[in-house]
Amino acid sequence: MLTVSPTAAEAIQMLVESSDLPESGGIRIAAGEPTEQGTPLSLSLVEAPQPEDEVVRGDDGAVFLEPAVAEYLETAVLDAQVQEGEIAFAIHESDVSKPSSQDGSQAS
Repeated sequence: MLTVSPTAAEAIQMLVESSDLPESGGIRIAAGEPTEQGTPLSLSLVEAPQPEDEVVRGDDGAVFLEPAVAEYLETAVLDAQVQEGEIAFAIHESDVSKPSSQDGSQAS
């Protein structure tokens, strides 16, 4: 299942709170229009998930995943950077092959 970083969860919460959306709102990740280079992901701010969406809740924010996208992002991490009021989301592959140390940091 997609993992939502604490920074991404805070960013989602900021977006929902600054919009006219209810507290049940969040971001929805779906497949965009296919191109010759592949199919991009589409991210939108929505009031609630679609009936078939997979719901992933971070500490402070919700992510709704279109079923085909949910399968593709099963081992990924949604992260965000917030700088000067601008939010940039990024999806990274989770590195589950590296063992974690006692404090949660990745071993090298």
